[in-house]
Amino acid sequence: MAKDHIDPVEALRQNTALPFEQARAMPPEVYTTQEFHDQELEAVFAKDWYCVGRADGLANPGDYTTCELAGQPVLVMRDRDGVLRGLSNVCLHRMSTLLHGRGNARSIVCPYHAWTYNLDGSLRGAPAMKLNEGFCKDQYKLPKIRCEEWLGWVFITLNQEAPAVAEQLAQVNDMIAGYDMTNYTEAFYEEHVWDTNWKILAENFMESYHLPVCHAGTIGGLSKLDDMVCPPGLPAFNYHTILKDESLRIAMAHDSNTRLKGEERRTTFLLALYPSLLITLTPGYFWYLSLHPKGPGQVHIRFGGGMSDDYKDDVDAPQNFAELKALLDDVNVEDRGCTEKVFNGLSSTLAKPGHLSHLERPNYDFSQYLMARIDENMVT
Repeated sequence: MAKDHIDPVEALRQNTALPFEQARAMPPEVYTTQEFHDQELEAVFAKDWYCVGRADGLANPGDYTTCELAGQPVLVMRDRDGVLRGLSNVCLHRMSTLLHGRGNARSIVCPYHAWTYNLDGSLRGAPAMKLNEGFCKDQYKLPKIRCEEWLGWVFITLNQEAPAVAEQLAQVNDMIAGYDMTNYTEAFYEEHVWDTNWKILAENFMESYHLPVCHAGTIGGLSKLDDMVCPPGLPAFNYHTILKDESLRIAMAHDSNTRLKGEERRTTFLLALYPSLLITLTPGYFWYLSLHPKGPGQVHIRFGGGMSDDYKDDVDAPQNFAELKALLDDVNVEDRGCTEKVFNGLSSTLAKPGHLSHLERPNYDFSQYLMARIDENMVT
């Protein structure tokens, strides 16, 4: 039995009109319809900042990563002067995409006709073009995409009017200053595609209410609901905190860290930087997910992590982190199972959103952000 058509934007508007004390989960149509997917590409991903990873993962001249942002193929590359550049990843000849995945290149060579670009996007050479009287090599340069670094993260946006990342996230910077997040070094980076909606995975990160059950086989037994604090979010992000114990030493502040005091030394921040950068930040290590939708039913995931440089000289730190990475992989298997089950359930004709727990305050703030972005886009 097919569902009657419901305008997903209007359904979300009615949903977000309620105060948090009466709030429910977002309506199924927000996750499952092409109609809402198209709205969020235009209003969210084409307008806000998207994170492509850590700057130290692109440390050397020629290091690059690629992505598709709201339908636009984008290339981020460190040039010969050490500057990170965002560029269109589309050849200016017959419009093939240029580079793919992540790697290092001495130049940007089109895989179709070998038009070759320098690392700054200028055209270096184009075979067999001398007989075209209108061709002038100097007139060709790959269009720039805004690219900014913030605390070691690399962000891009298609929106020339978007406020600077540092401006939007100034309150995050103040809140976690003692962690010195710039000086965390990435130890692994992977990309995955899961069969769920990107918002389901984002919300899964935003609340730790699910930890005792979804993660019963891994970290669930260490997750104490009473230790979770979920304050109201802010316009550009939400967060919650968890207190860790000494059982995982690299989650604690290093003895050399005099920046963090008292309970700060064992506090983990779970930061959701809108729209889709999700960071678990402990005093000793971090891991992150950067999400982009692939239609309503799939999400592309950039997954990475590493350690605070405070630990870089500790002999046992690499082994401790290797054990942590193995644990994170097991946690991801559990999260994938849970979030794909949620998407299957949302696709049911009988699916109706239930009331939120006080531990799901970040989810409520996320829905408010989405609604605000869509309304702003409708006005402009």
